[in-house]
Amino acid sequence: MKFMFPTIIKVSEEFVRVMFDEVPVKSGGSIIEVKNLMARFTTDVIGTCAFGIECNTLRTPESDFRKMGQKAFSETRQGSLITAFILSFPNLARKLRMRVVPEDVHQFFMGLVNETVAYREKENIKRNDFMEMLIELKQKGSFTMDNGEVVTGLDVGELAAQVFVFYLAGFETSSSTMSYCLYELAQHTDIQQKLREDIKNVLQQHDGKLTYESIKAMRYLDQVISETLRLYTIVPFLVRKALNDYVVPGNPKYVIEKGTQVIMPAAAYHRDEDFYPDPEKFDPDRFSAENVAARDSVEWLPFGDGPRNCIGMRFGQMQSRVGLAQLIQNFKFSVCEKTDIPLKHDPKSFVLGTVGGIYVRAERV
Repeated sequence: MKFMFPTIIKVSEEFVRVMFDEVPVKSGGSIIEVKNLMARFTTDVIGTCAFGIECNTLRTPESDFRKMGQKAFSETRQGSLITAFILSFPNLARKLRMRVVPEDVHQFFMGLVNETVAYREKENIKRNDFMEMLIELKQKGSFTMDNGEVVTGLDVGELAAQVFVFYLAGFETSSSTMSYCLYELAQHTDIQQKLREDIKNVLQQHDGKLTYESIKAMRYLDQVISETLRLYTIVPFLVRKALNDYVVPGNPKYVIEKGTQVIMPAAAYHRDEDFYPDPEKFDPDRFSAENVAARDSVEWLPFGDGPRNCIGMRFGQMQSRVGLAQLIQNFKFSVCEKTDIPLKHDPKSFVLGTVGGIYVRAERV
């Protein structure tokens, strides 16, 4: 993760410049639609870190990379019933060569990966990104992660699949999380100011620079993001498979048989008052060190838990932290006449999403 951090910072600096263009120096600031802006930021970060290409979506919103990324989420190759079948029986669907993603999206991203891998291997180009890690994995047969875990080799098809999963995991979750976070901070300006002061204090201890260490030290920023993910769980359910027969505690006549797919309603846990008193309230203090220590880890599941935890979790959290830290130290956000309270969510969306945009007022600090 650390080796990709300079790339995230570079994109975030361009993000701030684009925001300054959107929010001129004038009384009252500007009304902005944050979903589109956040998506353009995360697209550029993921494009650079995962695919090794500079998409420049912040300046050119209609880029092919952005369009294909949107299409991957907004359109499916199959109808809803077939999609449900593919997700429920992935091994069988794979044997039948069934895909959820539209064919042109599949070909676009496969082509990107094939071209990038071929060019880098031919020219012996090295870069600090996710693609480089996978190329090393392909060439050497294994790769040692930061935590010491050794990952075994991939062929080009598997490499492309890993890059695409990394893209999907890091793009939508991060852009939506940042959008919902700004929406809540616009309504709770006291929390926003506390966050701004905390960011400022941390930066003063790190020579005023956003570094890997300074971002990790922004504890209150982490609390704000965690509370946002509790209220707005981007993937509202988890799917797991039982490894063994499991007898339901307290109900021995109910047995979840080995191999059964189990769906867990993560979003419901997050709004259960038994776990979170006054669950509709936005309160980052729920995620103070003391409160987190007092709870079971499975009571907060925005990325899943256990060995099948979300592949893009650490990366997604890092780009969200960097993007929000840049925004909060440079801009103030508040509600405006176009802000929907409450938000209207799209019942047809596979992941949590709103009907229409999320509008707030932005002013320079």
